[in-house]
Amino acid sequence: MTDSPDDFDRTVPFAKVALDQIKSLRLSAAPRNYEIWYHYATGYNAPLNAAINDKLAKRGTLSTDEIDQLHGQFFAPTRLGEQIETIGGKVAGKIEQVIAVLDTALGSASRATESLADASDQLGHAEDDATIQGILGDLISTVKAMESSNKELELRLGASKDEIAKLQQSLEEVRSESLTDPLTTLANRKCFDDGIARMVAQAKARNQALSLILTDVDHFKRFNDTYGHLTGDQVLRLVALSVKQNVKGQDLAARYGGEEFAVILPETALRAATTVADYIRRAVMGKELMKRSTREMLGRVTISCGVATLHPGDTVQSLIERTDSCLYVAKRTGRNQVICETDPDVSPVIEMQIA
Repeated sequence: MTDSPDDFDRTVPFAKVALDQIKSLRLSAAPRNYEIWYHYATGYNAPLNAAINDKLAKRGTLSTDEIDQLHGQFFAPTRLGEQIETIGGKVAGKIEQVIAVLDTALGSASRATESLADASDQLGHAEDDATIQGILGDLISTVKAMESSNKELELRLGASKDEIAKLQQSLEEVRSESLTDPLTTLANRKCFDDGIARMVAQAKARNQALSLILTDVDHFKRFNDTYGHLTGDQVLRLVALSVKQNVKGQDLAARYGGEEFAVILPETALRAATTVADYIRRAVMGKELMKRSTREMLGRVTISCGVATLHPGDTVQSLIERTDSCLYVAKRTGRNQVICETDPDVSPVIEMQIA
């Protein structure tokens, strides 16, 4: 199908505006960035334009994290939803095919049963060998036809089973993609929100401990502005790797937003969670960062951590807020440290927030 001249005249100006925006902001001309700015140029997506204008008004540019956030908010969910709908339609179609095969098989079996019943009745009234031989011949033909039909049925059902298994795998991959942060491969914010709601409810129902860690990369904006967004992405991946290496089992590690990470620790008391947080902090501090393009050594990155544990009267929100207060104190009192909710410096902050 060839685009019409009207399509050319209508879309090329949008493309030019999109590229001009990318150039003026000195962004990568990657397909993701182009997609965002092309839709911005058309003006058809008012919420997208409002979000971009708001960010530009504040800082005059967009960071890589903000681009990720915008793309995830306005484009990725739609695409994933379309993929799920498409695969779901294929599964439904394949199931209809299986049902049709089974219906055909049932029809063949019913006809074979009738033929066998007729043959049995005929044998009961047969009076000579020739008649009996003819009836037996018909029976043998019927049995062979059933065998052939059963083999064909087996092959078709086997193929359908394989196809459905592949479609189920595709659905699982799409589902995993919808819950994974593409930069760090940790769980994304949606997965975190779903996970903490489920885990808090479970901990309360079972009267079990649960703790939460929030971490933030120290001086990330300054680092990002000094060395560039690609190096900033490398920092985030480094922190994510350190988080992954220090969680296990049913723990849930997620990119909470921007340069902030979260770890939910079911069946873990405050003291043990504080130890995990310090392991993560030490792991990050122990890795020296190198700029890939120039092989320049950029030094070490540090993180600050806040840790809180679930109390009987807690909601998900109150647990997150208390953990965030601990993180705030860790940043305010020197960074590169772990502060838990029992630290004396935390209580005044929590009291101030409540007031």
